[in-house]
Amino acid sequence: MKKSYRLKLPFTILGLVLLSCGIGNVDAQRQITVAGQPVQLSLTSVSPNTVRFTLLPLNAAKQPEPLTTDLVIEDRWQTPDVKTTQLSAARQFKLQNISVTFSPSPLKLSFFKRGKLFQQFAIDTANGNVHFTSGNGPLYGLGSGGQRYDRRGTYDEMQEGVPANESQIYGSRIPIPLLINPVEKWSLFFHLPYKAAFDLRTGTTGHFIPRPSPALPTEKALPLDVFISYNDSTPAIMQHYTRLTGKAPMPPKWALGYMQSHRTLESPDSILQEAKTFRDKKIPADVMIYLGTGYAPTGWNMGHANMDFNPKTFDKPDQMIKQLQEQHFKVILHVNNTPRTLHGVMAPSATDTGRDYAFNYWRWHQPVNKKIDGWWPDDGDELPIASRLTRHMIYREGQLMDKPNLRPFALHRTGYAGMHRYGSWNWSGDCFSLWSTLDAHVQLGLNAGLGVSPYWGSDIGGFVATREFTGELYTRWFQFATFSPLFRSHGRQWKLHHPWGWSNRAIGPNEVSLSPGAGLDTTQLYNPQVEPICKKFLELRYQLLPYNYTAARENYDKSLPLMRPLWMHYPDDSVALRIRSQYLWGRNFLVAPVTEKGRTMKEVYLPEGAWYDFWSNRKYQGNQWISRYVELSTMPLYVVAGSIIPMDPVRQYVDEPTTDTATLRVYAGANGTYELYEDDGNTLDYEKLPGSTIHFAWNDQTRLLTIEPANTRGQKINRAFNVQLIAGQRQNTPTRWVEYKGEKMEVKL
Repeated sequence: MKKSYRLKLPFTILGLVLLSCGIGNVDAQRQITVAGQPVQLSLTSVSPNTVRFTLLPLNAAKQPEPLTTDLVIEDRWQTPDVKTTQLSAARQFKLQNISVTFSPSPLKLSFFKRGKLFQQFAIDTANGNVHFTSGNGPLYGLGSGGQRYDRRGTYDEMQEGVPANESQIYGSRIPIPLLINPVEKWSLFFHLPYKAAFDLRTGTTGHFIPRPSPALPTEKALPLDVFISYNDSTPAIMQHYTRLTGKAPMPPKWALGYMQSHRTLESPDSILQEAKTFRDKKIPADVMIYLGTGYAPTGWNMGHANMDFNPKTFDKPDQMIKQLQEQHFKVILHVNNTPRTLHGVMAPSATDTGRDYAFNYWRWHQPVNKKIDGWWPDDGDELPIASRLTRHMIYREGQLMDKPNLRPFALHRTGYAGMHRYGSWNWSGDCFSLWSTLDAHVQLGLNAGLGVSPYWGSDIGGFVATREFTGELYTRWFQFATFSPLFRSHGRQWKLHHPWGWSNRAIGPNEVSLSPGAGLDTTQLYNPQVEPICKKFLELRYQLLPYNYTAARENYDKSLPLMRPLWMHYPDDSVALRIRSQYLWGRNFLVAPVTEKGRTMKEVYLPEGAWYDFWSNRKYQGNQWISRYVELSTMPLYVVAGSIIPMDPVRQYVDEPTTDTATLRVYAGANGTYELYEDDGNTLDYEKLPGSTIHFAWNDQTRLLTIEPANTRGQKINRAFNVQLIAGQRQNTPTRWVEYKGEKMEVKL
């Protein structure tokens, strides 16, 4: 039985309130009308700090039209606490921690927490436009893409796909109508209507415009459905959003490894030889991704919307895929040309027999799906939002249908709010190989984590080669991608997208002529520094797998993206609030990518606390800017004092067995705790029972490290660690080997 959060008022008071709002029979009430339609206004308590405000048009029988969307996950808060179709005087309601006052002329709603006004809506009853308080400070969110990290000062039509004249730098756009003000600690999620624009150009008032193109009959002002939230902690904003749209499931652990993508393929032998080269060179990698024929002359299949293997490239597909998998490579295949009217569920239908029905569409994949490990559904810009989300659902539920209890993988370019609940990964699209593109991608990743998907990345080096595409640009992009959730190299001139591509001048088929503005400086195709630097960062990525996988679990539990803006953990720092050129990786690392050509010095801001240079262990005090020398082999990387960082031995693939001992780095200067999470990395068992968690606590004053089980699923876990205390450039103690036997222990350092 579903439970609703009803007003906890004495009957007589509640009755008076409802009568005064027109729910009783009061002749003096005035019908609420918006955009020429009579409406029902309702308020619903979603959580103690979130209120849902809805305007539903009334039909001829004066009944509200039902909401027809699966975007928001309905739960215990389906039933409105307050609803009315008529209003003549201002009234106030208390819904858990938030009070709401609304008045009829003009139609206005004011939202208070602890007596403080934090948001106000004024509804233009002529056209349905919503004028809301944008307040002070920066505004973040609105999805991925777009030219501004701080959305204040912009007019955003929320166009999906590839906006003209900006995709070269800013990539594809996935609009998410979530707006966050971290200074004033509120967020707004405009669930409906889908087609709308945000005008944030005027002072402290923002405008939500439901019909940016009124001439189009499909764009309607109603229904209007908005979630208004006030949270004292900024991480709670993300928890509120996933409370509405679903949380991202745990990814397969191998998806946090390195992915090598391919375009035009030469022959079956070349495919297998490339895999062998990774293993021979001892360059870590987990995934091989193959483009389909169509966007390249020879891919894995026979053309767009085709599931037949190309005999020129995969002449013995079963045998070749098995060989790749035996070398511990996962195989992911590209697919596109999705029906525009994709719809339905993952169950057969006697009446819906077209390929645009979800179950039928997936059946087309099944013969291939049973052989491979994941999919790359490309394009989708042309799909309506409902079809786009259906596609995300299909690539999760379909893989689970064929391989129950095995975590799916799908990499998408397009989507909408809620795509993350299907475990969807996202990349920024077919951007150009430019320094300005790399620079923009830091902010793109941050905004993508605020509503699109916590699992975001880019084509390392950029997709379309230009004369700026050099070994230096590729190396700097590779370093940035090491600290992006998706670690994947892809692009035209695809052989230059190998970690060793700049050592042999092999570019692959010349694709410069395919795009206006493309090019390639053939005098800059050799740079022997690139391969060893890429290998260094690849090895670091694999050493950090326990840290990265724990961050993925933190996202599952707390909705915190892996790639985080500084303000998420330093909300009161006015400098950290606006920085778009650096970010936090999990809670403990600060990453400052080098995004300008020829830079030898990088200015880095360190928030409060003490910080350590990851490479030199030099210690700095926070709340200041510092200058860091940046040779090509180094990207500025800092760890906050009090951090406990687990680091694995270098592996060639995620699940490679090793007898080497993991390292535990303890950074002195502050107390700290850390919980190391582990599970099987592949199944859905974590949904029923969490994996094993080891709790670490560091007391800086006593120099005592405590290790104890937090959750073991009834098992004793034996682990060995080389514990290293980092206390300054010249003050590091020798590594100490300790054996943890699943019971509480203390280590003096």
